[in-house]
Amino acid sequence: MKWAGGKSQLLSQFEALYPTELKQGNIKRYIEPFVGGGAVFFDIVQKYHLSSACISDVNPELVMVYQVIQKEPEKLIEQLDDISRKYQTLSEDGRKIFYYELRDKFNLQRLQIDYHKYHDDWTSRSAILIFLNRTCFNGLFRLNSKGEFNVPHGRYKNPKILDAENLIAVSQLLQSTEIVNCDFAACKDAVIPQSFIYFDPPYRPLSKTANFTSYAKSNFDDLQQIRLANFFKQLHESYEVKMMLSNSDPKNENPEDSFFEDLYQEFKIHRVFANRMINSKAQKRGRITELVITNY
Repeated sequence: MKWAGGKSQLLSQFEALYPTELKQGNIKRYIEPFVGGGAVFFDIVQKYHLSSACISDVNPELVMVYQVIQKEPEKLIEQLDDISRKYQTLSEDGRKIFYYELRDKFNLQRLQIDYHKYHDDWTSRSAILIFLNRTCFNGLFRLNSKGEFNVPHGRYKNPKILDAENLIAVSQLLQSTEIVNCDFAACKDAVIPQSFIYFDPPYRPLSKTANFTSYAKSNFDDLQQIRLANFFKQLHESYEVKMMLSNSDPKNENPEDSFFEDLYQEFKIHRVFANRMINSKAQKRGRITELVITNY
């Protein structure tokens, strides 16, 4: 999945910050409560030996897609192949009409889906979501206040709607993984000794106009950031776990803003370099720093 805030570009910098115990094979379980596009999860489960993993997200649509890929990748591939063939044969105007028809279907269907019980309808819905993700503007996942997917059509000449080989590979990697739709604090139930937890919450906006946190119906504001920091401290004090957390660096915009330094003052704060990928103004995209906080 293409996902706003995805960490693919940061993996080489992250690897240097992974705990030594992970690299030595002493970490038994990996936990990621804000899994999003899963770049860090897939990096870790392919490089290091783990007994198990638990990934979760508050976004029920995303969790649904992961569960479908885990359980029935062949059926999903069939659905995506059908959608892809239809889309690729259309003119530019025809593609646009087709996109909005499926987007409308996706939004209407959400009222009839039970996200708590696996069902055959999940496969077709997941196929539509992957299609929308691959063909919408900038590959964003964004919901309006009604919970409707509202990203416009993107103009791609040859979008890769179906990547069957990748879906099969992802399905295999997910076989020993627990996938849950829940609030981040519920990850406490998955913690065992020698766990590594990576937190990648919706980033705190760098400015009032940069707020892009609508991956789910609820926004992740400063109160939620504080709640997460308190949870991070609680886990550190109560469990033998290694933890890493990412967030925006307020000092990109305001050198006096010490919001995260204050919240995580007893932990190690690192800075990595990233390219700002999402902004309506091209001049506002570019190289910035992001924070990585660890308890080791």
